[in-house]
Amino acid sequence: MAEKNRYTDEELAEFKALILQKLDNAKKDYELLKSAITQSESNDTQDTSPTFKVLEEGAATLSKEEAGRLAQRQQKFIQHLQAALVRIENKTYGICRETGKLIPKERLKAVPHATLSIEAKEKK
Repeated sequence: MAEKNRYTDEELAEFKALILQKLDNAKKDYELLKSAITQSESNDTQDTSPTFKVLEEGAATLSKEEAGRLAQRQQKFIQHLQAALVRIENKTYGICRETGKLIPKERLKAVPHATLSIEAKEKK
């Protein structure tokens, strides 16, 4: 029997459901991070003594910077998942962009936006 060169429509539908679920969760997480960055009605330093005000402002700035980095990372993850959905529609999902071979199902279930097989990734 010849080696498969793409996943069946049923398999692609299974991956699509997985990706849509992850995409939904990622968008919710992104919105939470975004609201953490822009929220101005949280506990503020207005009612604290001047001694602690500087420390609290510094901690709040660090916290917002970290949330900003996490939000950027989450946005990139969302873009990768959306690109994976396009590959499903084009029926090129799960094909390693380096070797042209199918990426194992186990890898795609763990990293649904993967475009490289483990073999190709280790060569880099």
